[in-house]
Amino acid sequence: MKAIVQNMKNGELRVDEVPSPALKPGGILLQVHRSLISLGTERVVLGLAKKSMLGKAQDRPDLARKVIEKARQEGLWNTYQAVLNRLDSPVPLGYSCAGDVLAVGAQAAEFQVGDRVACAGLGFANHAEIDYVPRNLAAKIPSGVSYEDASFVTVGAIAMHGVRLAELELGEKVVVMGLGMVGQVAAQLARRAGASVLASDLDAEKVALAGRLGAHATMSSPADLARQVAEFTEGHGADAVLICAATKSDDPLRQAAEISRLRGRVVIVGDVGMHLERRPFFEKEVRLVVSRSYGPGRYDPEYEVHGKDYPLAYVRWTERRNMASFLELVGRGEVNVGALVTHRFSIEEGERAYQIVSGESKEPAIAIVLEYRQRLAASTRVSLPKAKASPMAAVRLGVIGAGQFARGVLLPAFQARSSVSFHGFCTASGLTSKSVAEHYGAKYCTSDAKEILADTEINAVVIATRHDQHARLAADALRAGKAVFVEKPLAMDAASLADLREAYESADAPRLMVGFNRRFSPLAVRCKEFFSPRLGPLSILYRVNAGAIPAGSWVADPTEGGGRIIGEVCHFVDFAAFLTGAVPVRVYAEALNEKSNAGGEPDAVAVTLRMADSSTVVIHYLGNGDTSVSKEYVEVSGQRRMAILDNFRSLALHSENRARRTRLFSQQKGHREEVAAFLEALHAGKPMPIDFASLVATTQATFRILESLERGVPLAVADGPADQEQAE
Repeated sequence: MKAIVQNMKNGELRVDEVPSPALKPGGILLQVHRSLISLGTERVVLGLAKKSMLGKAQDRPDLARKVIEKARQEGLWNTYQAVLNRLDSPVPLGYSCAGDVLAVGAQAAEFQVGDRVACAGLGFANHAEIDYVPRNLAAKIPSGVSYEDASFVTVGAIAMHGVRLAELELGEKVVVMGLGMVGQVAAQLARRAGASVLASDLDAEKVALAGRLGAHATMSSPADLARQVAEFTEGHGADAVLICAATKSDDPLRQAAEISRLRGRVVIVGDVGMHLERRPFFEKEVRLVVSRSYGPGRYDPEYEVHGKDYPLAYVRWTERRNMASFLELVGRGEVNVGALVTHRFSIEEGERAYQIVSGESKEPAIAIVLEYRQRLAASTRVSLPKAKASPMAAVRLGVIGAGQFARGVLLPAFQARSSVSFHGFCTASGLTSKSVAEHYGAKYCTSDAKEILADTEINAVVIATRHDQHARLAADALRAGKAVFVEKPLAMDAASLADLREAYESADAPRLMVGFNRRFSPLAVRCKEFFSPRLGPLSILYRVNAGAIPAGSWVADPTEGGGRIIGEVCHFVDFAAFLTGAVPVRVYAEALNEKSNAGGEPDAVAVTLRMADSSTVVIHYLGNGDTSVSKEYVEVSGQRRMAILDNFRSLALHSENRARRTRLFSQQKGHREEVAAFLEALHAGKPMPIDFASLVATTQATFRILESLERGVPLAVADGPADQEQAE
């Protein structure tokens, strides 16, 4: 299928042929007939992409600060590579479209194949021939509403939410500032709500259009705005001002305060400067509200991605209900969006359309609509003509999942090995798989993992998806007779772990490796050697200054990520198993605070492990620390020796009243070394670098940590009846 994508590093925009996205249980596949280009939103994205690295940093100081902190913790080179990798990722464009339902996920039963649907959302309602859209970002199109009109659904929901926040009453006087698509629709909605509307913009043609669409008064001179509003409101000032403009200037906000009545309302709908002067708002006691896009539910992954609706009795107008309400108004002829369309292009002419958006083509525009072919079969696979894959390579790799970590760290480690040939890439979106497959010279890209597993040329699979898919895909790959490198965690629950064990134990010569990289770090290896040979147990303290995770992070999501204990603490349990050469046999965990993430578990815990060799390990996993402190710190004691490993950049070995210190230029956490060990084992026919029994014990230990947090007692790690689990 065709899709419009942009490279954020160099600003290149193109219409590309990519695999259609995969269907997920919580949404639908949509065959797109029309999509709408937003001049405001998408012009900002285009502008950011074309800026230099310095320009991007200046435009997004929040991200620049994160880069600086990463460099301090991990070193300049690692950070530089990570930034380049992120910028080199393709970004889909678009956020509003309409079409027909091609397929329905198991949890989106309100839709049927063939339904006419309008969809919203960055990253979902893309300019592409086929989109995957979660159920709460889709609304059925009423009879009589064209696909073109329905493609305005996102603009309509944004305008509707802004008007609702203004809390308009019959007969009030409203000023709408900025008459792009959102402003034109907001002016019509305010009029339908019973208000008298004065529409204002610098562009006289847009002002004239607003007048034709029903605005009661119009004006295009900012210098004359105060006088015009005074006449319009009989000297009282506007009851409400809707700022729908897009500008970095603070002038719209300053003018809004000036033209408001005493105790008036100002709603910021557009992206405008917000350096406030207190006095104008204070003297009039003006209420200021910033509208958050489409309405309640926006930016909440539980609502948008996982389809958990808010009860209507408590949240009357969610973003989806705003979308549906807007479509109803269009269907009744109470809102006219057809008059806003200034340009129409086919999807094949997408680059020409964006020349208007960027200003390269000097044509006045309000709404640009993209048109698509009427019938298109979903194709999950795209062959690549410039493939470098070799059927004679020792390791012929298929990759499932290609997120930031895989592209920035894991795949370069495989590429560095001469014996590896990349054959196929799979991602659910289809967009990423095309880009990364071209980069590594693969034969094809796909959005269906079955293509990778069924490929007889592929003899090894890398699984770097989100956590919930690891165990299932690893089991399927083992059953297909392929060697498996799967990122951590190995499994998210006992049932999926049991299925994987069955697949492993029934396979002929199973080859399974989990991405527990820290044990392969050069400094970690030296630390272990320092205590060899060893006669007695070790005492290990592992402090992880993990920090808080962003709100809505998929890692904390109980469905996709499984939470931080299963998804991250498994690393540190495995590291303990590496240093001691023993598996964990007992765990005890306590929460250190009451703050919980989205998965319902505390973000600061103390975990005590008893290892099979009687070593004791204490893991302090802290989401409430300070970022000026290194992320990972390990102290190992035993046999009158101590080792201190700090963030995998420095190692101090203490014995006989002296210390030997090593410090690296950049952090080395063992990723390249783990890949080398995996490939060496494949080539030589040796056992995998980490014993399968140890992988299972580490995974079970994370399950028991969660149980111990809940029950408040120490638990044995090994499987057994519940009454035998509590440790003696």
